Amino acid sequence: MLRVTTLLALAIFAVGPGTIRGENPSSVERWGIFEASLKGPETGNPFLDVTFGASFRLGYRVVDVEGFYDGSGTYRVRFMPDTPGEWSYVTKSNRRELDAKSGKFLCKAASSSNHGPVRVRNTYHFGYEDGSPYLPFGTTSYAWAHQGDKLEEQTLQTLRDSPFNKMRMCVFPKSYVYNTNEPQYYPFPRDSSGKNDFTHFNPEFFRHFEGRIRDLMNLGIEADLILFHPYDRWGYQSMPAEVDDRYLHYLVARVAAFRNVWWSMANEWDFMKSKKLSDFDRFFHIVQETDPYRHLRSIHNGTILYDHSKPWVTHASIQGDDFSKDPVYLSDYKKPVVWDECKYEGNIQRRWGNISAEEMTRRFWRGVTDGAYVGHGETYLDPADILWWSKGGVLHGQSPTRIAFLRHLIQTRAPDGLYPVPNQKYAAASTRDGSFYLYYFDLNQPAEMDFELPKNGKFKAEIIDPWTMTTTAVPGEFGETFTLKLPGKPYQAVAFEKLR
Repeated sequence: MLRVTTLLALAIFAVGPGTIRGENPSSVERWGIFEASLKGPETGNPFLDVTFGASFRLGYRVVDVEGFYDGSGTYRVRFMPDTPGEWSYVTKSNRRELDAKSGKFLCKAASSSNHGPVRVRNTYHFGYEDGSPYLPFGTTSYAWAHQGDKLEEQTLQTLRDSPFNKMRMCVFPKSYVYNTNEPQYYPFPRDSSGKNDFTHFNPEFFRHFEGRIRDLMNLGIEADLILFHPYDRWGYQSMPAEVDDRYLHYLVARVAAFRNVWWSMANEWDFMKSKKLSDFDRFFHIVQETDPYRHLRSIHNGTILYDHSKPWVTHASIQGDDFSKDPVYLSDYKKPVVWDECKYEGNIQRRWGNISAEEMTRRFWRGVTDGAYVGHGETYLDPADILWWSKGGVLHGQSPTRIAFLRHLIQTRAPDGLYPVPNQKYAAASTRDGSFYLYYFDLNQPAEMDFELPKNGKFKAEIIDPWTMTTTAVPGEFGETFTLKLPGKPYQAVAFEKLR
């Protein structure tokens, strides 16, 4: 449910001589984007001098939404309705020409491809708001949306044919090895010497960026937006606190109505030496309070984990590859655990960017059979420095095909996620109802192994090779305690599916 204000706010709908007309739509689908735009003052500094927003009403519910200045005298407010019906709204502003303007629109049923925002479900997993399952099989391309249309369109085409349904991406441009080019747009105006004017935003930057969020939404891909990061030569990581806060308000006002948005307060938050822990706590509070749609919120670590048990964190976003900690994280946080960065398949001269495709595949299987989730990344050398992990483009590695195989397996056998099976020698997980069990032997596998399944059912067994993507049925039916012969080699899996 959207955030609801006090019923006293209903009185504002009785005022307002003006009615918004023109380009504002008369209908929008559930979890779509309604946008109202008005013409207002251009003089002075509208980013600082003008407040603008609207209250949206359906029956006794009222939702307050911040609006934003989009340049050239245009003010916009965006809203994502979550319930079908006729919504009404009225604007609020400190300027007469923008205040008390009212209108209505019809929220219709969602289209077949629109399942709403992703929510935490059953403590450790995710699902769409309409009840459809969602399992994150994500990738990272930090600066892909800052590379110009040609390369960005190529990235979208690659994603269209990939297994990935979540993209980690930076709002601000990135400056780092293999990513030293200037962005197409800058978030703030700059003078000839490169000095930022932090009292204004550059609407062209944000229009382009939100367009890429929309492109991902149309592909069914969640946009995991990294709000701050330390890899910067333009001064964005060390902005004054009031600029940080104003940026967060502006960004939330512009993009929160996109149903595929996730918020990540920072990438490697502990490497941003100009910020304190309390700053990131404040960022969480601002986003939580200004986002009326309760999009997912996380933060990504370098070497120091943020305390993901804090109530404003919806799920743990972790950098690392020690999957033996999965039981601890799941137990301590009581939230979904996502290894958003477990190093990268590639061949660069960096310790974090040269694991093999086999190793990336292993990490996905290990994380999933621990009841967690894992993110992909790729860093193969390129003569033009177009590495997927930073700029996007095309994928060169062999792990995405194997990740697609795993995603299909889990989506068809355990669409609501897997839960760790306790007291096992190897990684093992099952569905909540015990109808499917998955064991993974990442380092070694015995020639035979004793298994114990529930006594009230019979199961079929399959031997799975995650690399060759082959599944071999084992003759017979299995239940209770039994011994199963295995291939006796590492990186193999065994699945049991209940027959009756």
